[in-house]
Amino acid sequence: MNEKIGALVKTSLVDFPGTVCAAVFLKHCNLRCPYCYNAQLVTETQDDTGLFTLDEIKSHLAKRKNVLDGLAISGGEALLNPHTKELILFAKKLNYKVKLDTNGTLPELLQQITENPQTRPDFIAMDIKTSPQKYRGLLNSSNISDKTDYEQALKKSIKILKEYPSASREFRTVLVPTLVQKEDIENIAAILPKDASWQFARFSAGNCLEPLYNALPSYSESQISELINYAKTFIPNSCLR
Repeated sequence: MNEKIGALVKTSLVDFPGTVCAAVFLKHCNLRCPYCYNAQLVTETQDDTGLFTLDEIKSHLAKRKNVLDGLAISGGEALLNPHTKELILFAKKLNYKVKLDTNGTLPELLQQITENPQTRPDFIAMDIKTSPQKYRGLLNSSNISDKTDYEQALKKSIKILKEYPSASREFRTVLVPTLVQKEDIENIAAILPKDASWQFARFSAGNCLEPLYNALPSYSESQISELINYAKTFIPNSCLR
């Protein structure tokens, strides 16, 4: 199989909490977040420089099974990639723990993965980009007629994650000034479980899908602290990653 399906970080200490893992970033996504730094994975570009085939990824996992403890599967949106289930099954046969990253907009696909004991991830991280009401502004132009109720989709995915122990799930938000302000913090918090681990990340310009975002200033340290402290008033376990 010669198709390049995604990027591979052969050893990572940051992509799976408490676990030394390999991390794969698979092609395909239903969103076009302007600050996304994985343009190669989410657009229809033919550039596959630096990407790996499924067989190459499997070979690495097999060779490193005595060194690595886990596999983190991200994207793009991993649930849209046709190879995700096969990767999970392969990793679990090697006794890897599996972490899945998702944007939470595809609850039916998430349910299919989690309800099957053979593909159920050990840990799930869900990205929440901004207020649920603003998600239509993150759509790929080819999906502009999409009728999805994104607030309901996010809530359904969160309900699935609530079936996991709090230590086996997390929610993540990048502090993009145009997308995450105090009002958005409040709107996101309203749909999260109170025991959520809410992990915030700084926005870093420089390699954004939307070139205009490369000139967007990041929040200052004091602004970041203010936003996270505000988040803590709703979700106590909120912090900067």
